[in-house]
Amino acid sequence: MTVDKEAELVELGSINGVFGVQGWVKVFSHTSPRIQITDYRRWVLKHHGQETECKVLRGRVQGKSIVAQLDVIADRNQAEAMVGAVIYVHRDQLEVLAEGEYYWSQLVGLKVYTVDNVDLGVVDWLFETGNNDVMVVAGERERFIPYVKGDFVKEVDLEAGKIVVDWDPDF
Repeated sequence: MTVDKEAELVELGSINGVFGVQGWVKVFSHTSPRIQITDYRRWVLKHHGQETECKVLRGRVQGKSIVAQLDVIADRNQAEAMVGAVIYVHRDQLEVLAEGEYYWSQLVGLKVYTVDNVDLGVVDWLFETGNNDVMVVAGERERFIPYVKGDFVKEVDLEAGKIVVDWDPDF
């Protein structure tokens, strides 16, 4: 999940295929669970430099995919034209999290320092492993740091734009 800071849009996925002849699209979702992307009923699609606001009419799991019917797509040809579109929602559609919880999009771009104030770089992206989430920190080299509060992640300060970790800079 990434953020378009200028427009306060949060990326939740993309359209990666078509389904059927009635204009349904296949969706690659960054939400957890994946089907939750269809709970957001207003999407902004960015494709070929254009933004299109749309409503999600229906969505469901189809095999291993998520499929959705959108009000701006009426047939398979229109659906094919939207393959590759990135799906965003307005930040105000996201639920308010409890204190100390963060959306991945809030962590991407934050500077990462060790408890000894060694600059490791910035959070480039995150991924799930099943056991915990992992921050990919891009600096003089790429580091994979488990996002485990208390053990490795000691502090997240959104206002200061930084995360403090207990991590060996040589690792």
